[in-house]
Amino acid sequence: MKKLIALALLTLSLLALFGCASASAATESENTGAQATLEPSKQISGGWGASSDPAVTDELRKVFDQALDGLSGVSYEPIVYLGSQMVAGTNHCFLCQSAVVYPDAEPHYVLMYIYEDLSGGAQIMNIADLDIGAFCEYGILSE
Repeated sequence: MKKLIALALLTLSLLALFGCASASAATESENTGAQATLEPSKQISGGWGASSDPAVTDELRKVFDQALDGLSGVSYEPIVYLGSQMVAGTNHCFLCQSAVVYPDAEPHYVLMYIYEDLSGGAQIMNIADLDIGAFCEYGILSE
């Protein structure tokens, strides 16, 4: 009997989840602004959506600059806008070139996650080093 009740509850939960996801996707596809670069079919609340246009627009650049305001010691230049996540505000992900501020510093690449709140404020949430060779396996291709 307990298994039957658990199965019924699981089924109802899944139906409710799929129904909410469909309604959320339909509502979000009507949004405009900074999110216009995202494919509406990929945009669901809480899920990451890849940007259909990787260009860093003026609006995205303002969010980026606001988040980095007051940061010193390391320079960051956004190269590509990768996508966003809709939460109570928006999380943005940028691929950036980074360098410590001193002569002849070697640049490297990072993924920078920025949170933009509903009132227009922005802050850095995470900066993750990108190891370009991490997934490279030599000797796979033979010619």
